[in-house]
Amino acid sequence: MGGYYLGIDQGTTLTTALIMDEDWKIIARGSREHRQIYPRPGWVEHDPVEIYECFVGAIRTAIAEAGIRASDILCMGLDHQGETCLIWDKKTGEPLYNAIVWQDRRTADFAQELKEKHGDYIHRITGVLPDSYYTGTKIRWILDHVEGARQRAARGELLAGTLNTWLIWNLTGGETFLTDAGSAGRWMMMDLATTEWDRKIMDLLEIPENIIAPITDCNRSFGRTKPELFDGARIPIAGCLTDSQAGLIGGGGCSAGTLKNSYGTGSFMGLVTGDKYILSEQGLMTVCAFRTGGRPTYVLSGAVYIAGAAIQWLRDGLGFIQSPGDTEAMAASVADSGGVYFVPAFAGLATPYWDQYARGGFLGLTGGVTKEHMVRAVLESVAYQTTDCYRAVRAEYDGRIPAMRADGGMVDNGLLMQLQADMLGIPVVVPAEKETAAFGSACMAAYTIGALSSLEDVKTFTKMKKEYEPRMSVDERETRMNMYHRAVDRCREWIACQE
Repeated sequence: MGGYYLGIDQGTTLTTALIMDEDWKIIARGSREHRQIYPRPGWVEHDPVEIYECFVGAIRTAIAEAGIRASDILCMGLDHQGETCLIWDKKTGEPLYNAIVWQDRRTADFAQELKEKHGDYIHRITGVLPDSYYTGTKIRWILDHVEGARQRAARGELLAGTLNTWLIWNLTGGETFLTDAGSAGRWMMMDLATTEWDRKIMDLLEIPENIIAPITDCNRSFGRTKPELFDGARIPIAGCLTDSQAGLIGGGGCSAGTLKNSYGTGSFMGLVTGDKYILSEQGLMTVCAFRTGGRPTYVLSGAVYIAGAAIQWLRDGLGFIQSPGDTEAMAASVADSGGVYFVPAFAGLATPYWDQYARGGFLGLTGGVTKEHMVRAVLESVAYQTTDCYRAVRAEYDGRIPAMRADGGMVDNGLLMQLQADMLGIPVVVPAEKETAAFGSACMAAYTIGALSSLEDVKTFTKMKKEYEPRMSVDERETRMNMYHRAVDRCREWIACQE
């Protein structure tokens, strides 16, 4: 089938578009960064109109770089941040409020109340425990805090969704209002077994059914782009996923037993369990990764709120580095972290703690500590958090896990990847193409239109760049994790302790 495939990753800090030829070689890419908005401590927002403009802009840049016509594109697949969400006017498309980002903590008290009263039911049905991380509590907040929102919702004037729904609605000129099963699971309202909305949880969250999109497969037609966007072409939108799960596909590993970790603004681990799901007792999330042909594929998932965001903070907040690439050389310039441990709980702690009230800190500071030690401690914290997720996975899953696939921007840091292999005790494999989410989105779209016979076909044309073998002794590994856990204990429930 001649033509080109387009995949777009709408991430927490930027949007990336990739164009692949019929042999799945990347021929062009475009990216646009958007603002991070922090109205109050613990609050994180995005301008959804800016995100839409960046999304379209990234595609236009990629098309121009490829030197092709938009009409040459066979299909488009997209992925998105997951829980980040908004409500908008059904007629005008105007957002009622900024998009509330997955990192946002404003609904922590309500989520804690839900956990205490209904946590067992919500976990059993949705695979997750109540937390402000999820979409449902954020949509409820907008309905309760924007004047007249509930009344307008009752009159059928509003629509709500995660960014996939918002983007597709805009791209199609309001013709398509849908969400896929993987994205719906991020609301904390979807029944894992049926992959449909759960009425009782919707009532607990006081979210009216008429404002949320129907749930559908990830591999289906979501309509075509409006002609005015891309020189009259109407590009078919044929795939929709969350970013982490798109990375599973794009990395060539979506079969049961595959372990993958994405290093982005946060860090997200997923172990594919196939058509069976495991309800975790170790603080992991059980999620529907994607649904194709009516059949869900499940993943046991761990979340780290702050990974690449800590590197961004080193640059923008502390001025320790000029670019993320500086961290490897700075960390390598010292033998170790000088006894310093960093807990990046800027927005609380996720797996396995789920502590909404934890806050970050450097522990073990002395007069001999330099910024190089602190940069190294920040990098090490990413590896330690991921190790916490992996140990939770191992406690739930007794199958063989030969290696961990890694993707995202931070895989370029060889020191971090080696440390990660050391801390896990298994090899870490890095793909040649680190933008696996955008690539995986394109693969899902290609599967929809029949250009791929199976998602498993992806592994035949994905290449691995490097494999890091563990070198650290078990004793050193356990000593490091014990010290990190001591540091975590001192940062937990920090806000509660101050009240």
